Amino acid sequence: MSAARCLRSEDQFLCSICLDVFTDPVSTPCGHNFCKNCINEHWNSNDQYLCPLCKKVFYTKPELRINTLLSEVVSQFRQEAQQKASSSSSEQQAAKPGEVPCDVCTGTKLQALKSCLVCLTSYCETHLEPHLTKSGLKRHQLMDPVENLEDRMCMKHDKPLELFCKTDQTCVCVLCSVLDHKTHKFVPLKEEYEGKKAELGKTEAEIQEMIQKRRLKIQEVIHSVDLSKEAADRQTAEGVQVFTTLMESVERSLNELIETIEEKQRTTEKQAEDFIKELEQEISELKKRSSEVEKLSHSEDHLHLLQNFLSLKAAPPTKDWTEVSVHPPSYERTVVKAVAQLEETLNKKMKKLFAEVELKRVQQYAVDVTLDPDTANPNLILSDDGKQVYDSDVEKNLPDNPKRFSKNPCVLGKQSLSSGRFYFEVQVKEKTGWALGVAIESINRKGQITLIPQKGFWTIWLRNGNEYEALDYPSVRLSLKSRPQKVGVFVDYEKGLVSFYDVDAAALIYSFTGFSFTEKLYPYFSPCLNDGGINSAPLIICPVNQTV
Repeated sequence: MSAARCLRSEDQFLCSICLDVFTDPVSTPCGHNFCKNCINEHWNSNDQYLCPLCKKVFYTKPELRINTLLSEVVSQFRQEAQQKASSSSSEQQAAKPGEVPCDVCTGTKLQALKSCLVCLTSYCETHLEPHLTKSGLKRHQLMDPVENLEDRMCMKHDKPLELFCKTDQTCVCVLCSVLDHKTHKFVPLKEEYEGKKAELGKTEAEIQEMIQKRRLKIQEVIHSVDLSKEAADRQTAEGVQVFTTLMESVERSLNELIETIEEKQRTTEKQAEDFIKELEQEISELKKRSSEVEKLSHSEDHLHLLQNFLSLKAAPPTKDWTEVSVHPPSYERTVVKAVAQLEETLNKKMKKLFAEVELKRVQQYAVDVTLDPDTANPNLILSDDGKQVYDSDVEKNLPDNPKRFSKNPCVLGKQSLSSGRFYFEVQVKEKTGWALGVAIESINRKGQITLIPQKGFWTIWLRNGNEYEALDYPSVRLSLKSRPQKVGVFVDYEKGLVSFYDVDAAALIYSFTGFSFTEKLYPYFSPCLNDGGINSAPLIICPVNQTV
């Protein structure tokens, strides 16, 4: 007989008096079975011989004999139950930390399989057997194993906490509901459990969303730090470049100053050396004459003295040194002049370096601009890649859509800006006329247009080959040191700034400032008229290579 069959037929082996498995089972005349001792004690303690199950009365005490067949079946049932219990015990594992142990096990505590809310005890599979086989114990309330079962009992009435008082928001027993909380609103624990579980699910989802938001914020902060590090490294490199250049200029000027001072000193020393050399030469001549005079003055030869007197009496020819002197050079003005020259040099270099740094900064916002053929004037020829445009002097037959410029030889870029910054570069080499800048989306595109900010255009242009103007209102004539070969256009939407740069010279050409943009801005290009081939070179949108 399998363990499963034993469990399914266990009721037939239980004595209805002791509620345990039969011991020496006997059968009454009415056909019911009891333990021999149980039925005898029952009859001995009562005035009648009454069957405990069907209540049949026997007028004389029945003679009871052991039910041999039932006794053998019960014996087999006991053996199989013991084998099952032994097998289950060997398969079970000792309770690990965090698991609920069996309260009945002695020695090694096995892991509890169930907890009984009536017995307030947790049982392993072996010790749970009576709760599965005995009728009285089968009515007990079992649940998944938990610790501190006393906390699940009402401290006042010693009954299981089976209800939830919604008024006081607490768990109560059945007696609480009719005594202390009788006017309150109750629901079964399971119902409140389901509601609270749903709330916890919602709370968990909200918490997970908060966690996700904070993880994203962490990534945002890390990204900001990375950007800051990149900016710091970039600024450090630029600072090193600027100050290295300035220090080289200072060192060069200092060396030049020292060389100037040393040259003056060398000139002074050379002049003094020449004077000394000349004076020493004259001294030598004078010493020679002195010797001859002295010799003649001691002569006893009258004729000889008289004959040489006139030639020796006169001093040899010498220079008048009265007004001759060596004047130390003045170094005061030399230092002042050198410092003034250094200041001028540094100002020029700083201006150039700052322009280079500024250009490098705005080049970080480079975007890939392409020309929009739907906006191009019919006289314009656009390259297949949308990077070049020139005027052909021949009007093509194109659909006159609302976006197309009808009169002026110009075209817009496809890309637009409604916030942030952007930058692009255009080659204007070999052209005698061109116009570049940005325009708002709602500009007039039909008929003649006026390139001024009040009409939605922020542009500069070249006309007549050498006249550069910023088309502000009024227009500003630009005096450029060199002809730009490549022009950079930078826009800061929030600051209302549009700036133009000579890329090769790393110089600012002009800036429109103080405007408030409210529409999309588009890059604006005009190669101007072909002028019989004189201005046939195209405007070319170039890839941006950051200056070093």
